[in-house]
Amino acid sequence: MDESREELQEEAVTRVAAIDIAKNSGVVCTRLPHEQHEGKRAQRVWTVPATTNAIVELGDHLICQGVTLVLMEATGNYWRPFFYLLESRGLRCWLVNARHVKNVPGRPKTDKLDAVWLAKLAERGMVRPSFVPPKPVRQLRDFTRTRTVFVHERTRHKQRIDKVLQDAQIRLSSVATDPLGASGRAMMEALIAGERNARSLADLTQGRLTAKRDALIEAMTGQFEDHHGRLLKLLLATVDHLSGQIAVLDQEIAASIDALPDPGVPIDTPTAPDGMTFGRELLVRLDEIPGVGPVAARALLAEIGPDMSGFPSPDHLASWAKLCPRTIQSGAKSTTGPAGKGNPWLKGALGEAASAAARTDTFLGARYRRLVKRRGHAKALVAVARSILVIAWHLVNDPQARYQELGPDWHHKHLNPQRRTRDLVRQLEHLGHTVILAPNTA
Repeated sequence: MDESREELQEEAVTRVAAIDIAKNSGVVCTRLPHEQHEGKRAQRVWTVPATTNAIVELGDHLICQGVTLVLMEATGNYWRPFFYLLESRGLRCWLVNARHVKNVPGRPKTDKLDAVWLAKLAERGMVRPSFVPPKPVRQLRDFTRTRTVFVHERTRHKQRIDKVLQDAQIRLSSVATDPLGASGRAMMEALIAGERNARSLADLTQGRLTAKRDALIEAMTGQFEDHHGRLLKLLLATVDHLSGQIAVLDQEIAASIDALPDPGVPIDTPTAPDGMTFGRELLVRLDEIPGVGPVAARALLAEIGPDMSGFPSPDHLASWAKLCPRTIQSGAKSTTGPAGKGNPWLKGALGEAASAAARTDTFLGARYRRLVKRRGHAKALVAVARSILVIAWHLVNDPQARYQELGPDWHHKHLNPQRRTRDLVRQLEHLGHTVILAPNTA
């Protein structure tokens, strides 16, 4: 018997339950050994309301039936009450990707048949669970994702402010790098208060912007009216409100990171004498990666969690994040397909980190510059993002590991001379030259 069959046999479950979840209800299917006929299965299907009391009652019923695995399909956010409540009752719950458990084409599709199909897949061990982090990491995720949404929303309102100024023929963004800096805010507040003189507005500048006074006078000369002022006042208040909420979220994120438990240490173990919590210490080590700042480090920690037992190797983590090409093989033909969507919150943070690392004089920056010449900007950024994720896996998996910079010349030091010579000869021949190599006698 080969390894795949042995693994399939080990994962087979005799007492399973599957739930096809909708917004207000869930169709439950249980498949248990038949009490009278040996070797046969007893199947029951019924509908359960998506309320707390009904789900808790369902959990007690499944425990009484001896169910050892509950399978459910990821359907929006509707799976969360079923998963969390049944998990709190002590049941082993698996969340599966909807694309991995599609029914056979050509069959009728109903909620009842979908629940039966899920139960049959579960009892035969033909599904793999999705990664659902523990409760502390889920709470950290909620804060980091909400912060990302608020930052994007604040950026949208800043762009609306610039549109209002452009409509009034005020070209502040053409002169000031940050129109909402101290000087920009002072001039906007003066505009709202009724000041229209461009020279008086330019006198409110501070710092390096004072050197651009003549350009500011020209840019602040426009047709700013009262309705522009009222609209600008509302948008500035919204930006300030979002900034305050982001500051509150930063405090909540810091508290959640401090509360993260160390997966390798018992819960009752006291904190280290230096006061550095496990989550904060892990955050410091992730922050050492080039391109990864405090915000990106918090997003990485929130999305992958502090426990790498769910990802046996860095390749597993990169595959889960969809940062590697998909292999498509048919006969002797082998190609690669699109990587897939993956976790958008994780890929967004890694994309920003990769863009920042590409501009540094480090190993990751050199990696980007080597790849961008022949693979293009987008694929080079994906490769750097994957390298950052692999580094993060090692830092999280090994508490003693620290990031060590290899330097931008690492590739040149470890370059194969024969391969480099072959590549250069090929390039010269492509340009129409005849290359004759002669050994260096010296």
